[in-house]
Amino acid sequence: MIFASKVIYYDKKEGTPLSDRVVVTGIGVISPLGLDVSSMWQALVSGRSGVDHITQFDSEPFETKIAAEVKDFDPAQYMDRKEIRRMDRFVQFAVAAALQAVERAHLIINASSAGGIGVIIGVGFGGLGILLSQHRVLMERGPDRVSPFLVPMMIADMAPGQVAIFLGAKGPNFCITSSCASGSDAIGESFEIIRRGDAQAMITGGSEAQIIPLTFAGFNAARALSTRNHEPQKASRPFDAERDGFVIGEGAASLILESLPFAMKRGAPILAEVVGYGATGDAYHITQLAEGGEGGVRAMRIALKKAGLEPGEIDYINAHGTSTPLNDRSETMAIKTVFGEGAYRIPISSTKSMMGHLLGAAGAIEAAICVLTIQHGVIPPTINLTCPDPDCDLDYVPNVARQARVDTALSNAFGFGGHNSTLIFRRYREEA
Repeated sequence: MIFASKVIYYDKKEGTPLSDRVVVTGIGVISPLGLDVSSMWQALVSGRSGVDHITQFDSEPFETKIAAEVKDFDPAQYMDRKEIRRMDRFVQFAVAAALQAVERAHLIINASSAGGIGVIIGVGFGGLGILLSQHRVLMERGPDRVSPFLVPMMIADMAPGQVAIFLGAKGPNFCITSSCASGSDAIGESFEIIRRGDAQAMITGGSEAQIIPLTFAGFNAARALSTRNHEPQKASRPFDAERDGFVIGEGAASLILESLPFAMKRGAPILAEVVGYGATGDAYHITQLAEGGEGGVRAMRIALKKAGLEPGEIDYINAHGTSTPLNDRSETMAIKTVFGEGAYRIPISSTKSMMGHLLGAAGAIEAAICVLTIQHGVIPPTINLTCPDPDCDLDYVPNVARQARVDTALSNAFGFGGHNSTLIFRRYREEA
């Protein structure tokens, strides 16, 4: 039966929805470790760091002079020059990742399918760089010289807007901003939209490009960034006693989510199944996690309940793991609260140790990594873990990737303002 833009498949005998299962059929990435899924994955499992000295601006006056930059990205591979000039870097990343994901999913968007395919992308900051550059134009050259494209280049919502325009997707379309949980929440809400029948498929994920002077000045003022400038590749050190802050990264990740009947009908490649999503708020502090990671505890428990899973059924956790003293301890405590003694048997890794913190895109790229871990049977390591913090005493897969069958993976993302988001992915099998 067809209702406007949604297609609901019914069991002929019972008249009830045949399935509310949601699967992942495509992934695209633009990252500090590579400009596609394959190159990023190879770098991750080899334990390579994407952190180096900043090249995008003169970092000499700043306390932090390092970042995980996306290198050699050429937007002309995805769009024409006119379109490039009208997009901020974070939008270019989002479009590129989405085009990759759609191609890998073999998803065809045409007049008959467009209304049932939506786009939700998480963005933490948006086009702060273009805003600052155009403010300089205003101050130095006057209001008549400000670009007419300032606003559509700047607003965070232009990431999903431009992706939809490029691909012709006419389903639900909006941006989620929940700080560093933005990408994770975008995937979670896309999951829920498909489950309730408002779309057949969603192009979702996160994008961010904040390697700009003002962002570094602000985070340095807050004492949040690593200043290990003499050893860039060793600066991001989640769960290590010598960690001194996080490293800013940039990039984008896109996942194609589909209802299982829609994916099966078109013969889509099924990479994994999304089975759980939990989102909570701390109502505690603007930057710090609640005591003991209480909000993260609730998010993980909600996700487990939605997935119908017991804590002991989780095979791998991709931690938020920022490399800040407070976050890593709080997340460790939260994991122990949820999983009890079983927390010590679960492999956990922070891939931020290699690609830095992608801010609003972090949860999306880490969700993609969970799917790849299930697919390949390899758990990426937490590099630079050479002096373990006694308060962080779980199995963080130190320094070297590990071969392991992973059937169920959990991804955490926490953000300033007290946002907590947890996603759970499971190996696809025909029987739920």
